[in-house]
Amino acid sequence: MLPEERYSRQIRFRPIGAEGQARLGAARVAIVGCGALGTFQVGALGRAGVGYLRVIDRDVIEWSNLQRQWLFDEEDAREQRPKAVAAKGQMGKINSQVTVEAVNADVNAGNIEDLLDGVDLVLDATDNFETRFLLNDFAVEQGVPWIYGAAVGSYGLSFPILPGIGPCLRCVYPEAPQGAQPTCETAGVLNAITSMVAGWQVALATKLIVSGAASLPQKLATFELWDFEVRQVGITVDTGCPCCQGRGFEALNGRSRAPISLCGRNAVQIHERQAALDLVGLEEELKGLGDVRRNEFALRFQPNAQYELTIFPDGRAIIKGTQDVGVARSLYSRYLGR
Repeated sequence: MLPEERYSRQIRFRPIGAEGQARLGAARVAIVGCGALGTFQVGALGRAGVGYLRVIDRDVIEWSNLQRQWLFDEEDAREQRPKAVAAKGQMGKINSQVTVEAVNADVNAGNIEDLLDGVDLVLDATDNFETRFLLNDFAVEQGVPWIYGAAVGSYGLSFPILPGIGPCLRCVYPEAPQGAQPTCETAGVLNAITSMVAGWQVALATKLIVSGAASLPQKLATFELWDFEVRQVGITVDTGCPCCQGRGFEALNGRSRAPISLCGRNAVQIHERQAALDLVGLEEELKGLGDVRRNEFALRFQPNAQYELTIFPDGRAIIKGTQDVGVARSLYSRYLGR
């Protein structure tokens, strides 16, 4: 099949044309997170012919994901496949002309430079400000554009961060929002709002690749889908911003990774062990203490009916059955010795 056949309707769109399609084919994009936003981004950019997609995600597929995470199916949930791996498999069926690299990892200050090395653009599909501030630090320091996006309930927002051209995320949010914040677990989420936010991010990404970063609006877009309200607010550079103006990279200079309560799941991620784990040996150690299952990507251990630990080779663990960081740390220490 000739590329012109696959992308003919896109090439006929005059702002893209054949030249823009060639730019899409040469682009290298990283998508950080492969949940509701990320799966839509992978699918849309892959179908549009973006030549290289690096999909980075730390989690496995759960049944509750299927309501809004577009590339996954029931078999993925039954097998609890890593999200990045499953997304790569699906994209191989949709567009074999696109190179998809699946990375089953948690982005942190120690690995972000390696994980995002060599990409032209980063799309945010994460669920916490700790990671977003880290992405922002990396992008500003390296001069790589990234596109922020978030959604919960029926509300969503998106904003392009273009280093050297406009404001960064800390110009908008000097600090992470304080106090209890709604999550998919507490407030639920409409699949239409996740696709709307992700679609906006994909449109920004497409125009950036085709027409350059300066072509994008310096506006924060907000969506309240249940009331059908869409707004855009112009954002300017904060002259006192410690990141893009002061060149201070607090998140990037941090070496530790705090426990994170995972959005949409009654679970906490712990990543405090620095050494790699031998999952085969760990499986032997845990036998007799509960139900143990292992595949090439992770080990799943259920010591009782309340808790379940998914343990990865890099020492990361997702403790399901609690949102209490103290309880999660106690379980991590009890069974992994740290």
